[in-house]
Amino acid sequence: MRSNSCGELRTSDIGVNVDLCGWVDRRRDHGGVIFIDLRDRTGTVQITVDPEQGQALFKTAENLRNETVLHISGKIRNRPEEAINPKLPTGEIEILANKVNVLNPVTKNLPFSVSIHDNDEFTKEEIRLRHRYLDLRRDRMTRNLILRHNTVKAIRRFLETRNFIEVETPLLTKSTPEGARDYLVPSRVCEGEWFALPQSPQLFKQLLMIGGLERYYQIARCFRDEDLRSDRQPEFTQLDIEMSFASQEEIIQLNEELITSIWKEVKGVELSAPFTRITWEQSMSRFGTDRPDTRYGMELVDTSEILKSSGFKVFSNAVSSGGCVKCITVPEGNTNISNVRIKPGGDIFNEAQKCGAGGLAFIRVRDNGEIDTIGAIKDNLKTDDKDELLKQTNSSPGDLILFGAGPVEIVNKTLDRIRQFVAKELKLIPSNQWNFIWVTDFPMFEYNSDEKRLEALHHPFCAPNHEDIGTDQKSWQEKLPTANGQAYDLVLNGLEIGGGSLRIHDAELQQEVFQTIGLSKNQTQEQFGFLLDALSMGAPPHGGIAFGLDRIVMLLSGEESIRDTIAFPKTQQARCLMVQAPADVATEQLKDLHVASTWIAPNTKDDDQS
Repeated sequence: MRSNSCGELRTSDIGVNVDLCGWVDRRRDHGGVIFIDLRDRTGTVQITVDPEQGQALFKTAENLRNETVLHISGKIRNRPEEAINPKLPTGEIEILANKVNVLNPVTKNLPFSVSIHDNDEFTKEEIRLRHRYLDLRRDRMTRNLILRHNTVKAIRRFLETRNFIEVETPLLTKSTPEGARDYLVPSRVCEGEWFALPQSPQLFKQLLMIGGLERYYQIARCFRDEDLRSDRQPEFTQLDIEMSFASQEEIIQLNEELITSIWKEVKGVELSAPFTRITWEQSMSRFGTDRPDTRYGMELVDTSEILKSSGFKVFSNAVSSGGCVKCITVPEGNTNISNVRIKPGGDIFNEAQKCGAGGLAFIRVRDNGEIDTIGAIKDNLKTDDKDELLKQTNSSPGDLILFGAGPVEIVNKTLDRIRQFVAKELKLIPSNQWNFIWVTDFPMFEYNSDEKRLEALHHPFCAPNHEDIGTDQKSWQEKLPTANGQAYDLVLNGLEIGGGSLRIHDAELQQEVFQTIGLSKNQTQEQFGFLLDALSMGAPPHGGIAFGLDRIVMLLSGEESIRDTIAFPKTQQARCLMVQAPADVATEQLKDLHVASTWIAPNTKDDDQS
């Protein structure tokens, strides 16, 4: 039906007769001549409809609505000089139409404008998702999905030149403990039993290594029934990679090469490698998080030693009870942040409270080097301690020092949140900067206070550092709880985009790890017996990584939500507004599966009466 795409035509094509198909982006009537901006996936081109080409043709053009689907025939010619549009790649040409054929008219009112000329920022996301087919026509969404395609293409091209092979793993699998909630699928054939949709292909890719595949990758669909944020979806895509006979250093180096090749091919950006590396302990100490954004300063400084005997009870009590006192220094904070914002009811105070903190103490550094504050801090701070505090925090006149005091976990969480909030508020974050950082040496386990047991910080298949547990199997039970894992996360601008580890390839050690997280031998055999059997039959040393493809594309495209990088995403309530899923199903379907719903709708009588 068409000879060319709309966005590919240039002045070199002048004089050529073309057939084009696309959507009416907008129609303009200028003194008897009608101009149509015709749009397809590649771009937009101007169509000129002159009454001299025929009244029937002109009449058809007069009644066109935006988003009508057209077939146009005509000849390419130069635009008049005064009509050139430098903002469009096709802005120097137009097509003089000799035929306009309506392939499909628009018969309903459009819920929002699709035109490239209109600003879409004020269209509610709910409306966009309900009519996603329209949203996908917009230039922004088209560009994002093409960028996603190009990213996947770059990934495949790189890995296949490194002798990786792509293998598909099952979507119907077994529910296992650890991690988020599973999406469950009842089996009709195996009555009363259930499949789970995979949270990741973790066990299958390890089994592929045991199966001798040596180098595997997959663009994998994964599912997690968890609370959603702007960078999470119930179904998402990850790049999954696993390697046999490779050290942690080799895996990290290969993935740095992969990332640099993606950024070069997709964005034309030359990244500098190797990337910075810090340990988990260093990351928590300096930034209060294991996902640090290193594009700006305001690092956390531990001032516990200086302030533990200051006489200010909030500080001294925090340290004496096993906690800490930490602070961040806000450059020029005296000018930009008022006391009202830090005190109860202020926005910065409220951010601290969201993390469980009672509030924030603060000191203002004045022009004469003196400190100014509210309350008892200044009165209980010795001159030497004051000087040491200003030195450790590297504070200058005009700076604001914000303090957190209490349990280490709450202080880190609070100051991390405040650091991010203030940096965004004061526009301290440089744009167009790619700060990659590896975080390594994670603890193997963390304590779950609700269940009163240890649980794996990453997952229970991560190999511990050899020096932390030694070679004597009798000491594993004692040493494992405090061991670090051979794990590594790749963080970009404060977002974790990938995480991996070397895996346990010894059945006895794997059994010991399961026991450490509270699984009995019977539970282990029931849930992971197949894995322990496989590890006992010649499992090679192996390790790998998984990257969040949606997050990577979000960062590459400059979007703030992964929903704008996915063709048909879910809302934060895990719903698809377009097809209205999830939805009720017929009772007969449930009978076939031998399941029934226990859900009881909330009583709305009171609401109705009110």
